[in-house]
Amino acid sequence: MSYRTKKRFGQHFLHDRNVIDKIVLAAQLNSEQEVVEIGPGLGVLTDQLLPRAAHVHVMEIDRELIERLRARHEPRLTVHAGDVLKLPWDDCLANPPYTLVANLPYNISSQIVFKLLENRHLFRRMVLMFQREVGQRLVAEPGGKEYGILSVLCQLWYDIRVVALVKPGAFNPPPKVDSIVLDFQPLERPRVDPVEENFFRRVVKAAFTQRRKKLRNSLIAGGFLPAVIDAALVSADISPGCRGETLALDEFSRLTKSLFTLQKNL
Repeated sequence: MSYRTKKRFGQHFLHDRNVIDKIVLAAQLNSEQEVVEIGPGLGVLTDQLLPRAAHVHVMEIDRELIERLRARHEPRLTVHAGDVLKLPWDDCLANPPYTLVANLPYNISSQIVFKLLENRHLFRRMVLMFQREVGQRLVAEPGGKEYGILSVLCQLWYDIRVVALVKPGAFNPPPKVDSIVLDFQPLERPRVDPVEENFFRRVVKAAFTQRRKKLRNSLIAGGFLPAVIDAALVSADISPGCRGETLALDEFSRLTKSLFTLQKNL
């Protein structure tokens, strides 16, 4: 059966067997593990996951592809139909931990990463394909233009390594950008103390809200009181004239602790 890709779903189907083999190898699967795949498309990667895992769960939004997947009548394949950003992950994935393997839809990949961070208790490992520019942000070091919110939040919880760089010709249709495969290995504990996770995330987001502005002004724009910011920066030994993109994880931890303590005492 022929299939015409749909631009609204950001579909670029991986077909390069060499790249697929690298992804599967990085996932380190065994016959007792359950696997999750986001956006399986025509099932080329799925075909390599099924013989290596106890069960494969796929999340797909395209009705035509959902019908194709279900028509396989494969007892070790469960199809979860719907928007990956709206599906009830805890209900769909009731037997964690899983290994997540996916060629992510590039148009929503950053949103999916935020969703993965919120649901990280579900996964023992993640091997994910991104547009190269997005993937480089996740492994970026402080001080560069790629360093941002996702850099900090992902590196707080994971060791991340590059598995492969992938050229457009590995896909059908080929995207206009290069791609990158990253392996996410969860840490036993966060790399630094986030103090309180939601508050830590608020501080990080505020620090990058206005990248060209000084940290103090960005935190004000993020809803923190100037007097509290000034006292917190002094307590955390951070210059008010620096920018958020220069802060390392330990500095974000110190800043969060100071802001959290001062706000709690207001």
